[in-house]
Amino acid sequence: MAPLQQADIRNRLLRALPPEDFAVLQPALRAQAMRLRHVLIASHTTIETVYFPEDGFVSITSDAPSGRVEIGLIGREGLVGAAPILLDDDRSPHTHFVQMAGHMLSIDVPRLRAEVERRPALRRLLQRFIQAQFVQTAQTAFVNARGNTATRLARWLLMCHDRVDGDQITVTQDFMSFMLGVERPGVTAALRSLEMAGSVRKRRGSVEITDRDGLLDYAGDGYGVAEAEYARLIEGRAEPQA
Repeated sequence: MAPLQQADIRNRLLRALPPEDFAVLQPALRAQAMRLRHVLIASHTTIETVYFPEDGFVSITSDAPSGRVEIGLIGREGLVGAAPILLDDDRSPHTHFVQMAGHMLSIDVPRLRAEVERRPALRRLLQRFIQAQFVQTAQTAFVNARGNTATRLARWLLMCHDRVDGDQITVTQDFMSFMLGVERPGVTAALRSLEMAGSVRKRRGSVEITDRDGLLDYAGDGYGVAEAEYARLIEGRAEPQA
């Protein structure tokens, strides 16, 4: 198998690395499929491997007897498992599972930690991603407290749209209800509002984004803060990519 070339990598963190840092990680990166609903990191278990998604994305969920709610989303912009591993822990109270299937690059924790200790630019980039992820989680709390269901759904669909190619998001209404922590009728009503506004089109088992600007209007200030922080911290840009 030919060695991975940085120019061919789709993960934005790996692409942002200085070439010499990528060259050090490259032999340890393993390409593998990201299977739908597969748990990459189970809650309260030792993390032995972390993951750079190439396509598809991963949900971070808080699980309790009363139900499961999504608190974070990571796609090709990030690293699954970054915070506990790089903040001197070995586990998370949250579940990380594949919400949309795709492909990823994995690396063993001891190897990543060793290179982070040796390479300041690598450490700085990954720590900045952790900060961007913290901002995303804080923004989720803000939207859950201040936004209605349509606002929350619009933001969630925008975040999914950022992490896929094209405009089709494979998801059922039951799963949207599950992830947002909202009863199914509430999600149905919110989705109907977005569809009537011309922002989305419901299909069996999926949602098509037909007017991203309309979704942005619905999401309001619930969307954009975390995305702007990622653009600033990781890519040195004042504004996120369109």
